[in-house]
Amino acid sequence: MDGQGPLTGTLVIFDCDGVLVDSEPISGGVLAEMLTDQGLPTTLADAKAAFQGLLLGDVGELAEERLGRALPEGWLDDFERRRAIAFEERLRPIPGARELLEALVRAGTEFCVASQGRLEKTGRSLAITGLERFFPEPSRFSAHQVARGKPDPDLFLFAAARMGFAADSCVVIEDTPSGAAAARAAGMRVFGYAAETPAGALEREGARTVGSLVELVGLLTGELGPEA
Repeated sequence: MDGQGPLTGTLVIFDCDGVLVDSEPISGGVLAEMLTDQGLPTTLADAKAAFQGLLLGDVGELAEERLGRALPEGWLDDFERRRAIAFEERLRPIPGARELLEALVRAGTEFCVASQGRLEKTGRSLAITGLERFFPEPSRFSAHQVARGKPDPDLFLFAAARMGFAADSCVVIEDTPSGAAAARAAGMRVFGYAAETPAGALEREGARTVGSLVELVGLLTGELGPEA
């Protein structure tokens, strides 16, 4: 990435689901349907409130706790399969994501993606939505590469180290309180994308909130102060 901009020397770390791609309603809808089929009536709002931002294994454990019994063998694999099919049919980039990434490229700003999901899932989501070209494989990171996922800081610290940046030179874009908490625990500045998540929940974790990715174009390429 060429050029000199206000964030030269800074790494922007994007979450994937709910920040770059509009996957959360799709994932939540599939999960709600499958849990309801298992005898645990669940709405999309229920699924979002209880399971959003969790590692897949933790989703299974929490679901079994609420059910009071084990899920059928292969249930999580079936969830991943059905979710993948739904993604192929309906996944779209978050409005403004492509414009923001293009603006960062023009500004000469380094960026990467760090997701709770597996690398394969992130790669496929980026490919489906046409964002793959912005994130070559060395700039993709997964919580499955570290000991602990969000809200612990491990993933963001790992991504920063691999990209060659100190934590205090990083800015994180997140849409969940657990992700914002992870960024702050890592000693990084964090913006909370509050289109779906209540702004207050993100602000309580130290995030500076925005209602759209378009707002971030100016903030990240021309107006971001040192204490933002």
